[in-house]
Amino acid sequence: MSGHGYESGRLNLPFVGISTFGKKPYVENWDAIDADVAILGAPFDFGCQFRSGARFGPRSVREASTLFSFGHAGAYDHEDDATYLGEDVRIVDLGDADIIHTKTEESHANIEYGVKKILDAGALPVTIGGDHSVNIPCINAFAEDCEKNGPVHVVQIDAHLDFVDERHGVTIGHGNPMRRAIEKDYVSGMTQLGIRNVSSTAKEGYEDARARGSDILSVRQVRKLGTEAVLDRIPEGARYYVTIDIDAFCPSIAPGTGTPSHGGFQYYDVLEILQGLSKRGDVVGIDLVEVAPAYDPSESTQILAAQLLLNFIGFIFHNRKA
Repeated sequence: MSGHGYESGRLNLPFVGISTFGKKPYVENWDAIDADVAILGAPFDFGCQFRSGARFGPRSVREASTLFSFGHAGAYDHEDDATYLGEDVRIVDLGDADIIHTKTEESHANIEYGVKKILDAGALPVTIGGDHSVNIPCINAFAEDCEKNGPVHVVQIDAHLDFVDERHGVTIGHGNPMRRAIEKDYVSGMTQLGIRNVSSTAKEGYEDARARGSDILSVRQVRKLGTEAVLDRIPEGARYYVTIDIDAFCPSIAPGTGTPSHGGFQYYDVLEILQGLSKRGDVVGIDLVEVAPAYDPSESTQILAAQLLLNFIGFIFHNRKA
């Protein structure tokens, strides 16, 4: 349909239309994914130990992502003298995995199914949570992919270590995902960045993580080392799975999360690591979790999340071509 007075079709401004991620096409049939990137919502937050609300994360991040969707041919970055996310990068939005209230295993199974479908289609899975427990089905989904293509190194950007083995019988809550991941024989190692202050994981969890080959750095340690030195600690040429908890960022810029922790990253602290990672190896999976929009009436948390994901996807495909 042509807009009034426009021969070339609709202007389609960011505030117009349905809020898919980046205003990209919605694909309802998960057996017909034909894309480079597929977005999956995982609106599950029953793994929380404090404030819930991340079930609305996928919806809020999608809406925020429309801010960056002006319909131009890609996004030109004058600093890098590069155009990112041109028409050659095909992104689709699959909607959300079905969540069954109070049923963790069944909900996680539906998330795992969605990620598997994306991998089967040869696309990059980008999962928007939800609390951090949704990382567990995301990593589970990689079993067959890793059998064919080799292991993954997990890069976690987070305030908390999330390395609890079991507490009162809970093994798949949002304090457990990195412990569940390291148990997989196809997870070759782990880099955990931003971990600070009081954490949900006790001392023995840290000792266990390090004994299993994990490299743990706080925000201050990352800044002292600098981006390049941090990247040098991550295995080169590996396949990376990146999990980003929005509470890695300082709550002064990202208050919309269930367990805010002061002293967090600023935007470029993380963006430069992600850009460097996309040059260092192959990013094969991403999740971004713990955006709980009700705690941030300014909406800056979900804007940060959307901006981070769009830039990161742009870097990945730019550097794959390079």
